[in-house]
Amino acid sequence: MKYYLIAGEASGDLHGSNLMKELKKQDPEAEFRFFGGDKMQAQGGTLVKHYKDMAFMGFINVLLNLRKVLGNISLCKKDIKSYRPDAVILIDYPSFNLRIAEFVKKQKTLRNTPVYYYISPKIWAWKEHRVKAIKKYIDHVFCILPFEVDFYKKHGMEVTYVGNPSVDAVENRECKSESFDTFTDRNNLAGKEIIAILAGSRKQEIKKCLPIMMKAVESYTRYQFVIAGAPGIDPKLYEKYLHRNPRYGIVYGQTYNLLQNSSAAIINSGTASLEAALFNVPQLVGYHVIGGWFARQIFQRLIKVKWASLVNLIAGKLVVKEFLADDMKAAKLERELYLILRDEEYRNTMLHEYAEVRQKLGGPGASERTAKEIIRRVKELRVKSI
Repeated sequence: MKYYLIAGEASGDLHGSNLMKELKKQDPEAEFRFFGGDKMQAQGGTLVKHYKDMAFMGFINVLLNLRKVLGNISLCKKDIKSYRPDAVILIDYPSFNLRIAEFVKKQKTLRNTPVYYYISPKIWAWKEHRVKAIKKYIDHVFCILPFEVDFYKKHGMEVTYVGNPSVDAVENRECKSESFDTFTDRNNLAGKEIIAILAGSRKQEIKKCLPIMMKAVESYTRYQFVIAGAPGIDPKLYEKYLHRNPRYGIVYGQTYNLLQNSSAAIINSGTASLEAALFNVPQLVGYHVIGGWFARQIFQRLIKVKWASLVNLIAGKLVVKEFLADDMKAAKLERELYLILRDEEYRNTMLHEYAEVRQKLGGPGASERTAKEIIRRVKELRVKSI
């Protein structure tokens, strides 16, 4: 069968590649065209557009690149129409993907093509109105967070919880047997304990968060600090902040290697927070936004969830401290880091809560379950159309 996948970010590329791998196992004749990245391309098929040419964050940035954004949407529509896939699989990236879903369902030649959402957009946090479009244009949603099931059922939708692909990715990582010494030697790092710094995957996030994170760790002389370089970001951006400081290192394409060998982590809110919990790395979460206190007041009124971190959302309570907007100050991060590193009871409590989060997520197999369910549903639709 022919599959068309759309992922607009690095995390979507990772999870899309794992889904493609499972689709090939279940369907030896699987063919792919996709918007994605290097990891998806490694699974075969045709990369139509790389996510690096699609990642425009924020209203102003989108407006400044509107011609490119509209061009990407137009390209995708024409390519799907020409390819005539047996299924369209959307991976997060709602602003783009919901437009494509509407297009598919309104095209006479594509109307019977099922559209599936794998890794649902976070509409339970904000822009809940998008659920109307999902209900109208999406044939089935495969949820990766346990609490999403109740959210969609509240809106009268039948969805399937398939597990979380981050569990798969961490469980199947290639670096599982790598030692601390091997990791540090290979990357020319010191032998000191590591505090990982994950400042985000977008240029704007890194510019705002990294300087504050770096200032927060200055007093911890017995540790070294290793930054996870984001894919698609010019190394010169990081060099601007590092200034050849020997206490700082940076690695690219090795986030799992880094987390596996870290004693603690300072993390920009996102999937990385959940990944740190899966690696059992104590953490704090920080996210800086322009507007400070005023921006935080607005967000608190617009966003319908209590927390930003996936760890806290899955747990249903505060497990890792969050420092958002004007609350993200170096001094506050420094104090929280002290508790994580030096207060054994505090640290162990967080690790105990991590275990409960992992239990809620369930074991690995999200990609496999999703692939099997997609293939089953497509085959059923074929039988019904005969």
